[in-house]
Formats: sequence, structure tokens, C-alpha cells
Amino acid sequence: MYIDLKGEIFSVLSEVIENEGCEGYVIGGYVRDLLMERDTQNRDIDIVVVGDGISIAKKVASRLGIKRGVVIYRRYGTAMIKHAGTEIEFVGARKESYTPDSRNPSVSKGTLEDDQNRRDFTINALAISLNRKEKGSLLDPFNGVDHIREKVIKTPLDPVTTFSDDPLRMMRAVRFAAQLDFKIDKGCADAIKANSHRLSIVSAERITAEFNKIVMCDTPSHGIELLEQLGLLERFFPELIALKGSDMVEGRGHKDNFAHTLEVLDNIAQKGGDLWLRWATLLHDIGKPRSKRFQEGIGWTFHGHDHLGMKMVPVIFRRLKLPLGERMRYVQNLVRLHLRPIVLSQEEVTDSAVRRLLFDAGNDIDDLMRLCEADITSKNETKVIKYLKNFGLVREKLKEIEEKDAIRNFQPPVTGEEIMRIFDIGPGRKVGILKNSIKEAILDGIIGNRRDEALPYLIEKAGEIGLEPVNQPEPPSSDQ
Repeated sequence: MYIDLKGEIFSVLSEVIENEGCEGYVIGGYVRDLLMERDTQNRDIDIVVVGDGISIAKKVASRLGIKRGVVIYRRYGTAMIKHAGTEIEFVGARKESYTPDSRNPSVSKGTLEDDQNRRDFTINALAISLNRKEKGSLLDPFNGVDHIREKVIKTPLDPVTTFSDDPLRMMRAVRFAAQLDFKIDKGCADAIKANSHRLSIVSAERITAEFNKIVMCDTPSHGIELLEQLGLLERFFPELIALKGSDMVEGRGHKDNFAHTLEVLDNIAQKGGDLWLRWATLLHDIGKPRSKRFQEGIGWTFHGHDHLGMKMVPVIFRRLKLPLGERMRYVQNLVRLHLRPIVLSQEEVTDSAVRRLLFDAGNDIDDLMRLCEADITSKNETKVIKYLKNFGLVREKLKEIEEKDAIRNFQPPVTGEEIMRIFDIGPGRKVGILKNSIKEAILDGIIGNRRDEALPYLIEKAGEIGLEPVNQPEPPSSDQ
């Protein structure tokens, strides 16, 4: 098969390789995506050189006029350059050998055949020649083209050895199956099951990087279900596995919360939710297994699973080496609040309840509403229509209250420092009481979120706890 490699990059690559008298090939994901007619614009390009890959990278960079030069990773014998939005990585063809306690191989120089043998999957072992006499020729020693047509993931060599040598490849197999909508060959699937325990030698960072790519697929449930079926999910995410199943007592059962969570995640993915909204979705019911109780005459309950789930988020984030700052707090907030809009949609929507939701959610309110709408997975179409209609009312009320009262990211109209100045008191319990009184009055709609209404209310409440103003408060600004 001949592939027409168009563009300046490939012309320069061929020219440099010809001038240096060595062999060079485009290999891996770029070739796969080219054959699958997937978008390859700005996609990373991997070049394998039978010879010194770093030297070729330097000469290509010079020929392309890349002033920043070459990023060299001598430990791995690789080099990378950037050109016109594309990363091009060069590596010398190599053999690899592994020890049982590490996925980091010993490396030695090799041939193109050796390099193709070490690739993870047949669809990633495809290579296109850059050598002038055979430029564009496809080298496919493991029938990768056929496997693309068959939509199947297979390994070039024995899958048991492939996955035992580098257990991260098991996660990659699932990730490619999920991204490309392929199935995993039965021999590979059996080998993954047999080697799932080997995932323990892979760092949490590498596992999570692959898992995040699965979560970001168009239909993430496909990949996560595969991880569960192949025995991988339990190795790094037991809390998600704990959601599986439905207990039955006195003829009363509850839904399978694992299946429900994946359905909600797919609903979010259909609307393009980002990674952290998807993580909040994954974890929104994570507290249910620990809060599950059966109550006579009522059935199964999960009281407090929202707060329990919120407390579990940092534990999971730390173990999986996810960021512990703002993104974790965002996920915690959505897990903590995910029941609130649902309760509002089932009851009369009061201004006070909406103000409190806006106050607690802040800038996360829009994503919270998206999560709650995706959480409607009932098979009862009438119920779904009713809930969505009620959510529409909640959204209208949120907009109305926000425009009127500016509760989102609430800043008190009278600060603690000003309270201390007005009443000539130091920091302490009374300042907290007065600040909280103003906040509660605003949220209950007793006063507006305005300084001209907050100051008289402050004086009144201060009198109730024996405080009289000593200094005059600054007057409200003219826009109030």
C-alpha cells in the first residue's frame, strides 16, 4: 500500500534522511489516524530512525529554521521538535527487555522490525517509509490495516508477555477501544484478566492519565465498563466498583448505582462536559455504598451520601494523584450540592431556597444544574418530562434572583472590619453573630443585598445583643 505524505515536514524529513544515508519511518498513531481518515492536523508525529534519532532531529530542526532547537531526552534516546503547531518526536530504532518488577525496559539499538515488535498494538505498529526510493510505502508486518477494518485491538506479539512486560498497556488497550469504538481481541482480553494484578507496578500518575482519556471519550461508559469487566478498575478505583449491584430485602431493591453513574456520565459527555465536571459526575453518588440502609416500611435509603461523598473526594484525589487545589474543591462542591436542585425541582421553588443555593454554589451553579439534569435517568418518560420542566422553573428562578440580588459569589455589604469600627469592638463572637445575621436576612429576603438596607438592620440586631454604635458608618454609595 502507498500513502502520499504531503507537506513541508515530510519533504524535509525525507531529504535529511536521504542525505544522512540512514532509514527513517513515520510510525504509530499518526499513521493509524491517517488510515482511519481521522483528523491529523496538529497531531503529534513519531519518527523512528534506524540510526541516531537525536542527530536527525537536530538536522531537521536546522533545515526547518526552528530557532528554539531540539528538546533532548537522553535517558530515552529521544528528541522532540515543534513546527507549525505539531510535535515531532524522533527515536532510534530499538529493542526492549523487561524485568518482572518494573515497566521501564532496558534498551538497545535495533532494526525497524525490532521497533515494530516492541509497539503496544498492531494498529500502532504501522509504519510509512520516508526513504526516497520507497517513500510512502506502508509497512504492516502484523496486519494492522486488517485490524483497523475489523475494529479490533490486538498486540503484535504474545499478549501475555506484552501486558506483563508493561502493564500500562492494559489501560491503553481499553483507552484505544473506547476512543476508537473498537473491541479488544479475546486473547488480549484474557491476557489482561490474567495480568490485572501487574497494574500495581504502574505509577498512579500514569494510570490516571489513561483513565482521564477514557473519561473524556464520547461514550465514557464503554471504556469504564471494559475496565470493570477486565479486572482493572478494582485495582485503582475500588470506590467506583463498590457502587455495583442491587440488594434486595423484603422484595424491595434499589437501582444499580454503578450503571446509573455511567449513564449520567454519558449524559454529561453528550453535552461536552469538561474533565472536572465529568469527575464530579463520576463521584456524585460515591457515598451511597457507605450510607445505604434498609428501613422498615420505607425501603432503601442513602441519607447523607452527598456529604459523605464530599469527604471521600480528597481521599480519592490524593490516591490517584489528581490536583488537590481549586479543581478538587470544585468537584467537592458539586458532590456536596448535587441533591439540592433536585429537591427544589420536586417542591415549590421559594426565593429563599434559590438564594441559598446560589450562595452555596457560587460560580459552580451552571455546572451543578447540568449535572442534576443529567442525573435524571428514570425509564418513566412522564417523570423525566416533569422533572425537566421543573428544572426549567428552577433555572428561571435562579436567573431572576441573581439579577435582582447578586447572590452568586456573595460579598457582605458590611464587612467584619467595619462592624468592629462602628461599635468599637475587637474581633470575636459578636462580630460573627452580626455578620451572620446580615447574611441570613439577605438569603431569607428580609433585606436586599444592599448596603442601604444592611446598615439599619445591623444597628437593630446589634441593639439586641447590647451594642450601640460608637462611630458613624460610612454612608451608602450613590448607586444604591
